[in-house]
Amino acid sequence: MLHLKLLKKSSALSNCKFLVRSTSSVTKPKYDYDLVVLGGGSGGLACAKEAVEYGARVLCLDYVKPTPVGTTWGIGGTCVNVGCIPKKLMHQACLLGEAVHEAVAYGWNVNAQNIKPDWKKLIKSVQNHIKSVNWVTRVDLRDKKVEYVNSMGSFVDAHTIDYKTKQGERRQLTAEHVVVAVGGRPRYPSIPGATQFGITSDDIFSYEKEPGRTLVVGAGYVGLECACFLKGLGYEPTVMVRSIVLRGFDRQMSELVAAMMSERGIRFVDTSIPTAVERMPNGCLLVKHLNTATEQEGSDVYDTVLWAIGRKGLIDDLNLQAAGVATKNDKIVVDHTEATNVPHIYAVGDIIYGRPELTPVAILSGRLLARRLFAGSTQLMDYTDVATTVFTPLEYACVGMSEEMAIESRGAENIEVFHGYYKPTEFFIPQKSVRHCYLKAVAEVTGDQKILGLHYLGPVAGEVIQGFAAALKSGLTVKTLLNTVGIHPTTAEEFTRLSITKRSGRDPTPASCCS
Repeated sequence: MLHLKLLKKSSALSNCKFLVRSTSSVTKPKYDYDLVVLGGGSGGLACAKEAVEYGARVLCLDYVKPTPVGTTWGIGGTCVNVGCIPKKLMHQACLLGEAVHEAVAYGWNVNAQNIKPDWKKLIKSVQNHIKSVNWVTRVDLRDKKVEYVNSMGSFVDAHTIDYKTKQGERRQLTAEHVVVAVGGRPRYPSIPGATQFGITSDDIFSYEKEPGRTLVVGAGYVGLECACFLKGLGYEPTVMVRSIVLRGFDRQMSELVAAMMSERGIRFVDTSIPTAVERMPNGCLLVKHLNTATEQEGSDVYDTVLWAIGRKGLIDDLNLQAAGVATKNDKIVVDHTEATNVPHIYAVGDIIYGRPELTPVAILSGRLLARRLFAGSTQLMDYTDVATTVFTPLEYACVGMSEEMAIESRGAENIEVFHGYYKPTEFFIPQKSVRHCYLKAVAEVTGDQKILGLHYLGPVAGEVIQGFAAALKSGLTVKTLLNTVGIHPTTAEEFTRLSITKRSGRDPTPASCCS
């Protein structure tokens, strides 16, 4: 530790590595590793790779349990294998399908009637990309001198980890610091037939069988995104909603997303829960369900049932009690430094209780943690005002407070909401619906009107909001926003044209795109 303190006065990173490694060569370390990371997803790998940059001896243990239907995958965690990356590729496949049909209106000689996707070819392409990322990740770890073991690690005590080798031998190692970054997996309902006949987002991106008529149970962002790309690929999804769509998001924007999906032909079964799934003689699935509002029972037949009812933290196999680590609702409790109640044991990513379950959050928090542990940094992760996007055909992106959150925290009389509908230029020629293209800024009512939240439903929403997220974290005000010259014609410029407030009662529908 003395050497590390001296390093803070040095400007050369190479000197940092030299000093730490020189020390370890002179005296035998107390522990086998300076850092052991449990979990090979985005947060864990980011932490491990950052730590070795500062001379730490790092080992990463990672293992994927097969799903009930046998799906498994390589290193990289949820995002790379069964989350963000394959989801975005499926989303892109749907947008391309729409674009081909729109091309006819733009003068392209395309026989749009004969265009249809090849599910197996699409799945193969997606999986080939994922495997290439798995390979690059393994090579990157090797090049950076991060030791990797494909095995499940569990605690023996607060500094000792147990794991099984490929040969089946049990081994133990010790670590000065341990970072738990095992993430989570989809939940299954406790009903007959759920695990035998249903799949989850862990399976759909490598599912060789065409999904056909699909029941998506759950109306969070995962469920809605899956339903939308299935619809875009020509299948018939139905979304079963227990209570509300997109819980935790702005209510007005969430209802607009649902309305947009309904307009595109996606069916919703509201206030309902499944009670059983049975395999019929013809191979189809009979799903029995209950309307919790009317208590009426019903049933429908589907080809595929996809559970999207939330995720469970993977704490069961870690033997956390042996290390004395506190948990809550299958997640690990940490403080503002990502430390658990055991000072040298930390957690990052989706396994943390009460933090945003997003890949970029896990990556940045993992890197910052490594810098604090091995480079003398004091910078903490800021979990406020994290931008996110729901990748439905019209994407919904947001950053900051929802309208409800702002009213609850500041009072309705202290909040001003600027809003408007808009018409993307590229939608005119193919006559695409602009009914749900909408955005709003939630702001303070006084002074320069600091913006508390931005919400946008429309094309490439993630690309639009990413830049505004930096502005919002820097203290963006309505005065600054309206004094910004937009790039024309873009949809992002609509934020610079927001002048109508909800309080005014004026019609937020534009009459012209250029005035």
